Formats: sequence, structure tokens, C-alpha cells
Amino acid sequence: MFRSRRAPQLAATLTSALLLVTATACGGDDSGSDDTGAGAQADASGSSAFPVTVAHKYGSTTIESEPRRIVTVGLTDQDAVLALGEVPVGTTEWLGGYKGAVGPWAADRLGGAEAPTVLTDTGTGPQVEKIAALRPDLILAVYGGLTEEQYASLSKFAPVVAQPKQYNDYGVPWQEQTETIGKALGKPEEAAAAVEETEGRITAAVEEHPEFRGRTAVMATPYEGMFVFGSQDPRSHLLTDLGFSLPPDLDKEIGDQFGANISKERTDLLDQDAVVWQVADVTEDAAKLHEDPSYKDLKVVAEGREVYVNETSDYGNALSMGTVLSLRYVVDRLVPQLAAAVDGKAGTTVEQPAS
Repeated sequence: MFRSRRAPQLAATLTSALLLVTATACGGDDSGSDDTGAGAQADASGSSAFPVTVAHKYGSTTIESEPRRIVTVGLTDQDAVLALGEVPVGTTEWLGGYKGAVGPWAADRLGGAEAPTVLTDTGTGPQVEKIAALRPDLILAVYGGLTEEQYASLSKFAPVVAQPKQYNDYGVPWQEQTETIGKALGKPEEAAAAVEETEGRITAAVEEHPEFRGRTAVMATPYEGMFVFGSQDPRSHLLTDLGFSLPPDLDKEIGDQFGANISKERTDLLDQDAVVWQVADVTEDAAKLHEDPSYKDLKVVAEGREVYVNETSDYGNALSMGTVLSLRYVVDRLVPQLAAAVDGKAGTTVEQPAS
């Protein structure tokens, strides 16, 4: 499986769950409106924030009471849960092989709690029976690609918040991911504060590097040729948050998906003010790219405007995750690399982060 979510499609069929718990998912209209129930927000007297209704791709789901046993099916949803002071009982493994599927940028959020049980997405969809055995009272699949059948199967034993319908699957911006999960947990104010803190880190970087504004950049990986990430991928979101613009015809070339392989005739998409490569081996993959006739003579190469990120490092994993917590880790490492790439000096070496 493409570790940077190169092949994120989930299979269409799930095993029917046999375990039913008292929490149920309430399907609403499919208008996609972001409405909430009358008791959705806590009032001045401190009354409960529940019930709360969250809209998503397959309608809407009502969470009747504060969830205590949260399972994250969305591949990066655990970070938002942890940022809001909760520890999931189950997470879905994507990359890194971390205990509990919790990266080092979020590990301190576990406190003294037991690490979550890790589920595995093997390409056949969520592990329904294992999820059921965790007795969840909320299932989050915000950064995900549930099919309607999978959503219905999971909804038999707990409320499910699926991916928002206004974005491609796996295309929800990290801000909205965090705010949606905050709403589901009855913590909208905490979610807003977490988003504000991360945005503050990014804003500080932009203010320190005004040279990023007006420049173009693109994220790519040498997977089965040259794979370029589209505007809805979290990696591309970060570039635009930092002030860069994406190639104007990027999404036209990629289509309605998070990214795609480009032909040799369209390597001009990579010839930007900066190109960020996620690679398995920085030295070997850079050498292979520089041997490719369709790429090696581009100005971005000649002028030293390439940035390389080891995709299997903590840094690379954090970049792929693109969450409210991992981005704080990424900004400290990526921004100096981008600054070196666009300084206008071909001889500047874009250094690899120490860790």
C-alpha cells in the first residue's frame, strides 16, 4: 500500500457486525448542512453539550451523550481526539508503526492512559468485528473514505461520523477535521483553540518568511513514476497555508482525487519555485530523479529549489499525517528547507533536519 496514501480506497464490502451496543447512529437528511440539535452547545449554566448532530457525506449523525469509548477509523483522526484531551480506545494503523498509532508529536497527550488498541486497514475496509469488540460509543471516520455500505455496517453498533461530502475522500482540511471532531466530542471551543494554536505557528512562519508569498510550490513523490498531490491533500494544504500557490492547472491534470501520476509530458507541473519530494531514500531517489530526462533539465533542479523529505522518518510521517498536532512538528523542519530552496541562490544546500 502506498504509505503516503497513494492508494487510499477502501473495499466496498464489510462483514456484518454482530455486537450491538446501546449507542445508535441517527441518519438525517443528506443536505450536508452543518446543523446541530437544540442542545448542541453548552449554555452559561454549564449544562451538557449533548445531544449534538454532525453532518457528513451520508447524511448526519446524532451523538446523544458524551462519548467515552472512541474508535478512530479515519487514518489521522486520533491526533484531533488527543489534541482535545481524549484518548481513543482504538485507532487505525496507517504509517510509522507507532505504539497505539500515536506519533511522537502526539505521544505526550496520552498522559498515563493506556495506548489505544491498533486496528489495521488491510485494504478491505475497517475491521468491523474488532471495532465492535472495543465497545465504542463513537466511531470517527472524518479523514477517511468509507463507502455507504461500510458506514451502514458500522452504524449498527455506534454513531459514526463519516467524511464530509464537500471534499474528496481523504481531502478534509485539518482545520475542519479538528472542528468536526471537536463538535462530535462536545468540545467546540477546545477544537477552535487547538486550530488557533497550530495556525499561529504557521502564521509566525509566514511572517518570518514573507518571501514565500507569491511563490509557487508543489508536493510530489517518485511512486511508479512521478506522483503529484492535488489541492485537497493535506500536504498541499500546508504549502498554501505557508503562502505558496499551487500550479494553476494542477487539479485539472489530476482530476477529482487527492493526487495522481503525471505523464512525462507534464513534468512542467514540477517546475515551480519549489518542489517538495517525499522519498524513501533521499540520496538514492534524488539521484534517480536527476537521471530522468524529463525532469533533470528543469530549472527547479538547475537552480537548487528541491526539498527532500524522508517519508519513513518521523518528519515524513508527520508531513503525511497533516494534523493539528503533526503540523506543529512539520513546520519547524519544513520551513527552513523551503527558505533555503527559494533564497535565489543556486549554491544554497537544502539541509536535512537533524531529527
